[in-house]
Amino acid sequence: MTFFLNWDFGWFGQTKREQMIHWMNELLRDVGVHGDTRIYLRTIILLLCSILISIILWWITTNIVGRLIHRILRKSKTHWHEHLKKNKFFTALAHLVPLLFFEIMVRTVFIDFPVILSFLLRMIDVTIVFISLFIIIRFLNTLGDVLLDKPKLNDKPVASYIQLSKIVITILLIVLMVSIAFSIDPIVIVTSMGALTAILLLIFKDTILGFVGSIQLAANDMIRIGDWITMEKFGADGYVTEINLATIKIQNFDKTITTIPTYSFISDSFKNWRGMLDSDGRRVMRSINIKIQSVKFCTPELLEKLAEIEIIRNYINTKQAEINEYNEKNNINRQVLLNGLNQTNLGIFRHYVTTYLTTNPAINLGMDLMVRQLEPTDTGVPVQLYAFTINKKWADYEAVMADIFDHLLAAVQYFELEVFEQPAGSDMRIIAKGMV
Repeated sequence: MTFFLNWDFGWFGQTKREQMIHWMNELLRDVGVHGDTRIYLRTIILLLCSILISIILWWITTNIVGRLIHRILRKSKTHWHEHLKKNKFFTALAHLVPLLFFEIMVRTVFIDFPVILSFLLRMIDVTIVFISLFIIIRFLNTLGDVLLDKPKLNDKPVASYIQLSKIVITILLIVLMVSIAFSIDPIVIVTSMGALTAILLLIFKDTILGFVGSIQLAANDMIRIGDWITMEKFGADGYVTEINLATIKIQNFDKTITTIPTYSFISDSFKNWRGMLDSDGRRVMRSINIKIQSVKFCTPELLEKLAEIEIIRNYINTKQAEINEYNEKNNINRQVLLNGLNQTNLGIFRHYVTTYLTTNPAINLGMDLMVRQLEPTDTGVPVQLYAFTINKKWADYEAVMADIFDHLLAAVQYFELEVFEQPAGSDMRIIAKGMV
């Protein structure tokens, strides 16, 4: 008894098979083939015919039936046909029909060879279960895609449920394949596995963790070969070159190789730069610390000096006109700069940096761009640049960022601002001399 197709088909039941064998025997007898030779020749002819018909059925299923089903499903409002085609569901399904037919024919082809017949039927049944596993997994992938298309399920852990279903079904069908291949009751296999669980977990702990980790990495598309990965815990900073069941190899930028256990990418945090590489720019987020004592209100002389800077001339004049109008309207005493509204050298500098970035051809203006003042610290007032460069290559990116900050560090003094820096050895010697 085999697992599949133990029933009789009306069009090809036991009587039909006997009639086919009898007809083949008569045909071979008429051409002068007798004895064992007739049995062997009949078996070979029927086997070749079965293989040929199975190939034809596979072609029909793939090219005709698959396209027909695809056209029917195209009318669905949930776009099932698109997801089924993307997940290659029909390709997996096309392999099942010829196998089912071939299992029927094997009963007739090897009727005189019971040992071979039993072995082939078990192997075909295992193959059918194996292909059925792929069909179910691809259908579950399709189901997950369809559910995620629904707005109400966008924030639900649909992928987790699909992954759990795939794991459970895979385990059950693997048990079923072992049961069919070795003619063992599935309950016996499950019971035996339960008794060996403790030993297996102890011996194959790393392998099991690697297997679980690789499944989660693949299912969630967390890592691909060629991704730029940073994992500070293991000192890894480079491109993924190999993904195995137990380890993942990363070639660092200094050309060294770091090998990390697969499961560590599940249990520990890491940074994947793929999102940046796939985006339209690479982020610049760096600060210039301004000495607090150098921040001040702008005098008319300083405003006149800063108005000579072309890219901010209109801003300074327009802003100052608004301030003068407000102060005059409210009769503000301008003898003291603290009264009323005033421009500061730091505020004008921030606007200058913003304008400078917007006129820089290396900056992507289609992405976020800002110059913001962070909370003052014991190292000064941080003025942070937040922008994205068009060129994402490491060397080019560093060159663009260096050019920007070279210019800004040189420009700070023009605004009568000072960059904060810790006293150097020469500074301490000057202080010591002054105290003598």
